[in-house]
Amino acid sequence: MCGGLLLGSGASALNVRVLVASAPQLTVRVAAPAPAPGGLSVPGAPAAAPLPAQAWTVGVTGAQLTLNGQTTGSATLYLPPSAGSVVDIAGKTYRGGVQLRAEGGAVQGINVVDLEDYLRGVVPAEMPASWPAAAVQAQAVIARTYVTARINPATPFDTCATDACQVYGGVAAEKPQSDAAVAATRAQVVAFGGKAASTFFSSDNGGFTASSAEVWGKDLPYLTAKADPFSAGGPRARWQLEVPLGRVQEAAGNAGVRVGALKSVTVTRVSESGRPLEITFVGATGSGKLTGASAGGFVRALGAPATRVTLAGLNPLVLSGSGSGHGVGLSQYGALGLANAGYSHLHVLGFYYPGTQLATLTGRAGAGDALMAVAALPVLPLEQVWAAAQLAARPGSVQ
Repeated sequence: MCGGLLLGSGASALNVRVLVASAPQLTVRVAAPAPAPGGLSVPGAPAAAPLPAQAWTVGVTGAQLTLNGQTTGSATLYLPPSAGSVVDIAGKTYRGGVQLRAEGGAVQGINVVDLEDYLRGVVPAEMPASWPAAAVQAQAVIARTYVTARINPATPFDTCATDACQVYGGVAAEKPQSDAAVAATRAQVVAFGGKAASTFFSSDNGGFTASSAEVWGKDLPYLTAKADPFSAGGPRARWQLEVPLGRVQEAAGNAGVRVGALKSVTVTRVSESGRPLEITFVGATGSGKLTGASAGGFVRALGAPATRVTLAGLNPLVLSGSGSGHGVGLSQYGALGLANAGYSHLHVLGFYYPGTQLATLTGRAGAGDALMAVAALPVLPLEQVWAAAQLAARPGSVQ
């Protein structure tokens, strides 16, 4: 590890800054046997009392960080990444370096890591590395695209390590198969209009992709509703949920429905993808409706794994559904089905993000000239997809 902890901040081109920990106190360890001359030190400390090279306890006093109990006089510390460097932050090992920030009485641990090394800890955390190469390669490209669109030097960090962003497990998550998928797709991203596309994905769309407009009220031309015959083999391809009336009443109230004691809850309008666009509530004091994204939010509030559902009864309210997740963009089980049918990762991407292009990163991520278009992604005619799905479903096909 070259260098020590430095006052300041910053990340170089194609580095990603990932918030991996936040606590009143963090332990940071590095692999270097000793700090470089003039490196790790606490401002104002005697020159004869260097800090340990292997482990630092980082705390916060007021708006300043402390190192092993001594005030640094700064709100930030930065250990830059170098070739092959690793760092432990709060007990987990990550490639690259670390930036530490005092924020709201806590220490933020931000892993500063090369984009491709970052993906090595993301892809197997989001999709089984043992799946066919085409599926894992597609996941690598959309993960790279997702974070490329979020790199912003003006913010304290670019992304987080949980499913609120995309899951990042660091070195412990890495697998040879997913490493190979990251390497095989190096620098590849999905682009639209010269920018990184919004590559949303979910586990299983239940046989029909949802549009971004119906789920979030944001209409993107490449995130549309269409049949997906490959996304039908997941563990939640079909499910049923029974919800007691009391919980239904509570969820309706939380959504702003005020109709008194409920007498019926019915889906009165559905989207093209078969998801509720309007749910009507009849109660003792009147009736009310939830529409658009609010209708889907009510379904999720009942504990449903997805919103492609039908409703029946009232006490309990029976939800019969298919799939898992929001259903927008790539379906991971659909990607598995397409890969098993022999399609490449480019076909997978072209199917789930029609009208987009394959591009490569050429400059500083987040900059306007960072992408260079390579070619339009292939679009599969739906008839061809259905035929391939039927073939893949025959006895003896690879699953």
